[in-house]
This record gives sequence, C-alpha cells and structure tokens, in this order.
Amino acid sequence: MGQIAFDQFPLQVWSNLVTRHCRNMGARSFAYGDHMGSKAFRETIASYLRTARSLRCEAEQIMIVSGSQQALEISARVLLDPGSRVWVEEPGYALARDVFALAGCHLVPVPIDQEGLDVVAGIKRCRKARAAFVTPSHQFPLGVTMSASRRLQLLDWAQSAGSWIIEDDYDSEYRYESLPIASLQGLDVNARVIYIGTFSKVLFPALRLGYIVIPSDLVDRFLTIRGAMDLGPPSFYQEVLADFIGEGHFARHIRRMRVLYRERRSALVDNIRKELGSMVDVLGDQAGMHLAVTLQNTGSDVRIAERAARQNLWIWPLSLSYLGEVSRQGFILGFGSATVGEIPRAVRKLRSLLTSK
Repeated sequence: MGQIAFDQFPLQVWSNLVTRHCRNMGARSFAYGDHMGSKAFRETIASYLRTARSLRCEAEQIMIVSGSQQALEISARVLLDPGSRVWVEEPGYALARDVFALAGCHLVPVPIDQEGLDVVAGIKRCRKARAAFVTPSHQFPLGVTMSASRRLQLLDWAQSAGSWIIEDDYDSEYRYESLPIASLQGLDVNARVIYIGTFSKVLFPALRLGYIVIPSDLVDRFLTIRGAMDLGPPSFYQEVLADFIGEGHFARHIRRMRVLYRERRSALVDNIRKELGSMVDVLGDQAGMHLAVTLQNTGSDVRIAERAARQNLWIWPLSLSYLGEVSRQGFILGFGSATVGEIPRAVRKLRSLLTSK
C-alpha cells in the first residue's frame, strides 16, 4: 500500500536536472531560504493547482513542507488546542489521527458512506468541533469521492460553526473513469479550508516535498509555527522540481502513470472478480493507487494479513483504519508497484488464504 512504480520514474531526466543545478550552485544556495519555500517553486505550484485542481490560491498562500505529515503537524499547531474536538473520517487515515492525538485533541469519528463523510452524523456527534479532517477526492481507505451536496454541507457547517476543514488531497491526479475532481478548497468562498498536497505519490516519497495552501489571514500564524520548527524547507530539490514541472516533464509523467496504473487497477479488479467472486466486495477502484475489498464472512482481517505476510503477500487490514467499533473486515490493496504479470498469482494466493481453514 502506498508504493509507486519506482522503475517507471524518468530517472535520466531527473538526474540531468539535478546535475544542472549542482553545477550552477552559488554562494546563496548555502544560506537559509524563504521560510515559505522558494518563490519560483511556489508560483509554479500555484499555477498548477489553479489549472489542475481548480484551487483559489496565489503563491503567497503556499508553504512548502516535507510531506503531508509535516503539513498536518503545522496545521494542528496553528488551528488546534489541547482538548479541541476534531472530526476524523471513520474508517480513516491513522497517521492523521496520530498527529491530532499528539496535539491533545479529542477525536470524533464520523462515518463514511457512499457519498463520503456523513456531515449530518458529524453535526449530531459534535456540532462545535474545531476542525474536520477529510480526504474528499479519494477517501482513505474506502476510495469514495465526496458528493457535491456533501461538499457544500461541509463548507456550510464550517462557516456556521466557525470551524476549519483540513483537506488532504494525496493522490487526486489518478482518476480512471473521469477527469480529476475539483478540490473542496476551490468551492470555499469563506476561506475555511486548509489544503494539503504532496509529491510522494505522483513522483516518489523520498523527495519529501509537499505543500499547504493557507487562507491569507492565517499565513502569518503558519509562518510563526514554521519558524519555531525548522526555519524553512531545503531549497535544492524545490529548484529542481520547479524546472521538472516548468519544462513539461511532470505533466508527461502523470499522463504515462495514469495509463499504467489504470492497467494495473483493471488487472487487479478483473482477477479479484474472477478468483474471489462473492467472497469480497470491491470499493474505491475509480481512482488512486489502492482499492479496498470487504469480506463477506466474519474472518479476522488482521490474522489473514499476518498469514499472508509469511507468504510474502502484503495486504493491509481494513479494520486497523477504524478508530471506534469495526463495522467491516477487509483489506487495502495497493497496486502501484505490482506489475500486470504479478497480479494474478497474488490474487490466487489471497484466495487460498481466504478459503483455507
């Protein structure tokens, strides 16, 4: 889960850009940079987000961070206090819950249905929550896309309650049956959304580059926290990536990978339906680099995953994504790094595990 097709990255192009920047380094390259990140890089990202994700943003609102986890950590320190109540998706992203728990927040699990976060249920459980954490474009782990009506409900709630929405848009570039869904932030006319993006899925995780799009009136607060944490991001790979995007390599790479991941997704879904049939239901296969399957029987997904690992089959138990009572057993299956040729054998191995006593 979360692995990319490492062997498909345009390494030679990237290496050439790295070499070019190494040769052109001057004395200023060794000094502290802008706490928000490279201005040229932020302008490049702002242009991309306005075009590809329909965001309302300027470069001055973008802060470069070392991935989405740091984005969450900074956002929690700015927006939340110990004891603040935070809506989290149920099931949801455990590492986000960890950040809010470490900040001393009280987590309020809000159920996910076929339209995404159940806003009415969230209001019933805690109308005055300080913030809501959501993955609306491709919910993690179930893969649901939040409906337009739910998005508007969520924005209305945030405005009326004086609350914040933290939107984690971790892999929206990969949709297979439609164009990418517009961001929640792009619908927000009241500046209640903090938008988080990352290059870990679209390029590679070791790059450690992500970004936050901050409402203009909060930029100074985010800068204060950022300055206390690490004074700003390293500049070298920002400059390399700005050229990678500006020269068109990024867009070409995304197009190629969208085709590749669609093929791998289709192979996985076809083999699941062929080999597993009615034993599982498939969820969230319209986008991203993973899908979920839920079990029809009551077998323990954790025990099955442990047995699978002993056979070098890596599947993530769905039950571990629940904060409260587990309502579904199943698995999160990543297909980003699995070739079309490897998938049938892996699914047959999973069938053997599900049918064995």
